[in-house]
Amino acid sequence: MTAPYEPWVRRALEVGAAAVATGDVPVGAVVYGPDGTELAAACNAREATGDPTAHAEVLALRAAAEIVGEWRLSGCTLVVTLEPCTMCAGALVLARVDRVVFGAWDPKAGAAGSLWDVVRDRRLNHRPEVVGGVLADECGAALRGFFDGHRPAG
Repeated sequence: MTAPYEPWVRRALEVGAAAVATGDVPVGAVVYGPDGTELAAACNAREATGDPTAHAEVLALRAAAEIVGEWRLSGCTLVVTLEPCTMCAGALVLARVDRVVFGAWDPKAGAAGSLWDVVRDRRLNHRPEVVGGVLADECGAALRGFFDGHRPAG
């Protein structure tokens, strides 16, 4: 079930790698339209912009909405290298994306099934399909590599 999404997650990994240049965590997000066309892509930019909401998912959703011409991204798929946090999970639900596909699970802050499950909360009026763990090892390795280089030795 995850194999068809592997090229999309690889693309998100490429996008996320750019975040390292500004000291940001290498998370990448890509929004694909209903026909599979890439609409928008973004990497984390909190350090680069000083904006606490500049997560890859939020930036990619904003850019996709601008391209589509409205805030509803019905039929679209959000692909991200790391399980969305609560803010990003809420944003993708409110954007009405049909599906979220992600790589690495985030047991400390994940909100698509790990720590919380905001995305599939029955109380909400929209519940996207969730496909998690696509290329999880590769996505996790990119994150570990970043954090290993930013933690003090010892």
